[in-house]
Amino acid sequence: MRKLTYFVATTLDGFISGPDHEMDFFPMQGEHITALAEEYPEAVPTHIRGLLGVPADAPNRHFDTVLMGRGTYEPGLAQGVTSPYSHLRQIVLSTSLSPVPGVEVLASDPVAVVRELKAEPGLDIWLCGGGQLAGALRSEIDELVLKVNPVACGSGTPVFAADFRPESFALQSVRHFPTGVVWLHYTR
Repeated sequence: MRKLTYFVATTLDGFISGPDHEMDFFPMQGEHITALAEEYPEAVPTHIRGLLGVPADAPNRHFDTVLMGRGTYEPGLAQGVTSPYSHLRQIVLSTSLSPVPGVEVLASDPVAVVRELKAEPGLDIWLCGGGQLAGALRSEIDELVLKVNPVACGSGTPVFAADFRPESFALQSVRHFPTGVVWLHYTR
């Protein structure tokens, strides 16, 4: 069975973006970006793969499907990027977004969608964001990889926007980078 992995950058204070979906405060150079491009090439948006040295035809190593909420998808759409991960099956869960070529826009129950995806053959499923979608899918997340950045922003989109319901994850590995970024890998 396929796994759902929430692979996401976060601040020290637990935000994946600023109040207006800003992400430009995350460090975008250094060894952690090189590791991302080498180890998770499918997590590099199609339109910037060449800038990071990821070949256009680089094989997907971990994921073949990406899930996004409207808040994660729309900032790119506003800049004319309609298919940010064209090398993956792209699913945006939204009740208000209009159909977009190359992207599946679903107004379905996120838990039902993930359970159907998990039953299909293929590589794992990447939950790209956002916080509300992660909150709705928290019980379905099998792995959590937090790319913790050495910055605090005070407010914004939390890693999980959900009701209080403590759930435990087991730490599997910690990876430190000279940039101050730390990758924390957890499993349910």
